[in-house]
Amino acid sequence: MSSTEESQAELIMDYDRLNELKAFDDTKAGVKGLVDAGILEIPRIFIRPCDELAEELNQCKSTLKVPVVDLGGIEVEDRRKKVVDEIREASEKWGFFQLINHGVPSSVLEGMIDGTRDFHEQDVELKKECYSRDRTTRRVRYETDLHLYNSKTANWRDTLNISMIVTGHIEPEEIPAVCREAFLEFMNHVRKLGETLLELLSEALGLKPDHFNAMECAKGQTLVCHYYPACPQPELTIGTDKHTDPDFLTILVQDQSGGLQVVHNNQWVDVEPIKQGLVVNIGDFLQILSNDKFVSVNHRVLANQIGPRISVACFFTGVFTPPKMYGPMKELISEEKPAVYKEFLVSDYITEFFSRPLDKSGLDLFRL
Repeated sequence: MSSTEESQAELIMDYDRLNELKAFDDTKAGVKGLVDAGILEIPRIFIRPCDELAEELNQCKSTLKVPVVDLGGIEVEDRRKKVVDEIREASEKWGFFQLINHGVPSSVLEGMIDGTRDFHEQDVELKKECYSRDRTTRRVRYETDLHLYNSKTANWRDTLNISMIVTGHIEPEEIPAVCREAFLEFMNHVRKLGETLLELLSEALGLKPDHFNAMECAKGQTLVCHYYPACPQPELTIGTDKHTDPDFLTILVQDQSGGLQVVHNNQWVDVEPIKQGLVVNIGDFLQILSNDKFVSVNHRVLANQIGPRISVACFFTGVFTPPKMYGPMKELISEEKPAVYKEFLVSDYITEFFSRPLDKSGLDLFRL
């Protein structure tokens, strides 16, 4: 270990981490509050472990490209078959693809990015009214790092969460006024797109188009509106730790900043922003339902000296209540290919997700 690594290890060990996490959390000003205060060095709670930092230095930059699927013309049979084939290949090999000609107007996408910026850049006292770590009763909440207290490294981002996971809907008045209109319009379009994608994914598995929607996989959405401020020492921290998503499907709109990466062939691959494009990834639940035919893969977001980076993800989590069991679909299991997962409740899976560090997937807990 070099002298720099030794001194950093001593620095990180010689403090009361829990107290520093709590002190930061209690400001309710988030990462943006640190940047607004003019810090030049990031607090220790954000510094990644030495082994992770050393590993980054040994990583080779990948030149691979995430698949791009053009959704235009899917009402024509031959065109639809081609799109289904492309989505099948991307879902089996990558677990990720980018989407163009998806039907969501560019004005709606830009409005959602702008609405997220407006929320995070408003007066901090107004934001504090939404600050909470209460996942169970607060449907709208602003916070820094969902896993702040049980991850090795605090993530360099602030988030506005808008959850419809339990009730399936939200009253417009509950959404902060500064982004209310943009949110409602975005959700209206993304819900429909989610249902369309689940039809195509059903067909990609050789099932009837309505299979996943009949199982209510498109229900219970959660919107997470991320704001990644510029970081004075991006090489020491991370915007979002590597993780897989505890849902069926995620649809993401990102600005043009870059920073999102996905694991493919044991390499980190950049998901380069496409103007007016969307990013789609397979969640853990769909990997379970497809009995490992589709893959839910690790992805992360790098911190950057230039910012803010803004992205908005819509998670389709299925039925939370009343309790509904999900598991490998009988159409995809046989003597030759037995079920590799046990059945689960969405509520149990998500409880496990929030009780573990972000970089620990829940899939292994439900594997037979």
